Amino acid sequence: MSRVIPPLIAFVIVVLGWWAYVYFGHVAIYLLPPPQAVLRSLIVDRADLLESLGWTALAAGTGFLGGTILGISIGVLLSTSAVLRRAIYPYTIFFQTVPIIAIAPMLLFWIGVGVSSVIVCAIVVCVFPVIANTLAGMRSTDPALEDLFTLYGAGPIERMWKLRLPSALPAIFTGLRIAAGLAVIGAVVAEFVVGEIIGPVGLGVRIVGDAKKANTDHAFACIILASALGLALLGVVNLASFFALRRWHASER
Repeated sequence: MSRVIPPLIAFVIVVLGWWAYVYFGHVAIYLLPPPQAVLRSLIVDRADLLESLGWTALAAGTGFLGGTILGISIGVLLSTSAVLRRAIYPYTIFFQTVPIIAIAPMLLFWIGVGVSSVIVCAIVVCVFPVIANTLAGMRSTDPALEDLFTLYGAGPIERMWKLRLPSALPAIFTGLRIAAGLAVIGAVVAEFVVGEIIGPVGLGVRIVGDAKKANTDHAFACIILASALGLALLGVVNLASFFALRRWHASER
């Protein structure tokens, strides 16, 4: 209960403040809908919203998985060679700085219309934090443990699997926590451009359509579902971190 009550109280305060601002400030519903209007939209339009949530979850989840595999692989590879690190790492920053809204239309030509383009956008957005944190974790291994492995004649593969990767796990999970939210952002933003033209109707497509029609209560419902999706991905990462680190790392004890 000590974990549940504080965020529940904060949630109630935010919702009450939201309702009071709209009610006493006489704010028009097309500018800011009251909480009950958003709740009504979630209930009445639940079938369409759940379908859109499914498409966005597919894109964000697949993009997050792809970004995780790609990011950890690149981070581990760069940690093995200073030459590779100096040659390649500066270019990985491209994934962090590229304006996804600008390259999303190009993916229509390169990949094709549909959920595959949205998945690639999610990968591009979320992969850099995984690369950066994996590389930082791999390079932060305790030098004393490195000397101990050298003393016992450990080979490079054994040193990688039994020392550097386990030592890097806390940093890797930090990168995955950041990437979980970015994957949803990347998928929704890609749907603004890619999905609006043709393809599956994800949450991003509905948000754009609702904004054009000033249907803000439905748009807020989509935003809440997108946020819940990000929290769900973050929860999966936290659960994996708990099982991987609880026996030996202070952050999960």
